[in-house]
Amino acid sequence: MKKPTPLLEALKEILPVIAVNAAQAEKDRMVPAENIAMLKGIGLHRAFLPKAYGGMEMPLPDFCDCIALLAGACASTAWAMSLLCTHSHQLAMFSRQLQDEIWGANPDATASSSIAPFGKVEEVEGGVMFSGQMGWSSGSDHAEWAIVGCRRLNAEGAQDYCFAVLPRSDYTILDDWYAMGMKGSGTKTLSIDNVFVPEHRIQKAKDMMEGKSAGFGLYPDSKIFYSPYRPYFASGFATIGLGIAERMLEAFKEKTRNRVRAYTGVNVGAATPALMRLAESTHQVAAARAFLEKTWRDHAEHGERHEYPSRETLAFWRTNQGYAVKMCVQAVDRLFEAAGGTAWMESNELQRLWRDSHMTAAHAYTDYDVCTQILGRELMGLEPDPSMV
Repeated sequence: MKKPTPLLEALKEILPVIAVNAAQAEKDRMVPAENIAMLKGIGLHRAFLPKAYGGMEMPLPDFCDCIALLAGACASTAWAMSLLCTHSHQLAMFSRQLQDEIWGANPDATASSSIAPFGKVEEVEGGVMFSGQMGWSSGSDHAEWAIVGCRRLNAEGAQDYCFAVLPRSDYTILDDWYAMGMKGSGTKTLSIDNVFVPEHRIQKAKDMMEGKSAGFGLYPDSKIFYSPYRPYFASGFATIGLGIAERMLEAFKEKTRNRVRAYTGVNVGAATPALMRLAESTHQVAAARAFLEKTWRDHAEHGERHEYPSRETLAFWRTNQGYAVKMCVQAVDRLFEAAGGTAWMESNELQRLWRDSHMTAAHAYTDYDVCTQILGRELMGLEPDPSMV
């Protein structure tokens, strides 16, 4: 049995308050400031912060255990906080100059992101002028910085997918997050109007996947920074799906144990269909956790060995997460279908878990139709399709 980390134990202490705040998060369409303050109070935001700035450089499996547990209390909070944490891993691959700007005076600083390359850039001396309406920036209300995507022409005339990092003073947050799932994640749009971004705040995405970025090698003793950015960035999506599904198992038992059919008086919790659904979903969620834990360990072991993953390994890491999400959604659906009419009431936790579960499968990284194409091409020895991120 794996021994819980001190951070996981500290998280358990504040989860009841976060769970109570879940309704408020949905009403406000953003994570409550109280939740962020409590999570920062136990140090979760420093999970992937370099030790040089007071961070933990936590192993990925330990981090994911925390995020899964947090998701069971409030998936919206877990979604936003997971990204605020994993972005620190990405920022540690930028220049030392940028890292000093962000964490030198404020090691508690975090960044949200909008990494799809929709930003428009104009090349100028020393950097670029950046403009764009950058959507899907979860947790942006609680971040001091933002990582945004764009494309730049290189010397060969081709376009490089790049990330630019901006301070909070360089963009406006548009209050436009109205969604059916992850209602409380505050996944808003960043409005950027012709802002100068110096060269030291820009990196190519490809370099950050191949150990060629400006920050590579800054931390020779680290066990987490000899890894491509994307698996860490995306680790939370499937983890949150798992946490929701694990909570759904418990919530279904709590709601069903004493549920009586209105017209017949039958105890639903002792009825064979409910027992069968619960059993199958329990097996499916356990399988998803085992699959994800194996993947998380593989991530961690590569980092500990300072070994970059092969293309095949990256394909499995990416698609393993998508398949785990698919299993978790199926497990949640199976239980929700049998939860009765009251499960559809807005005050019922089950409907929120169901909505948030499906949102974890809607992200581009967990889209299983995309995942199967990526893995299928790799298994057949075909070159990757550039249209499949």
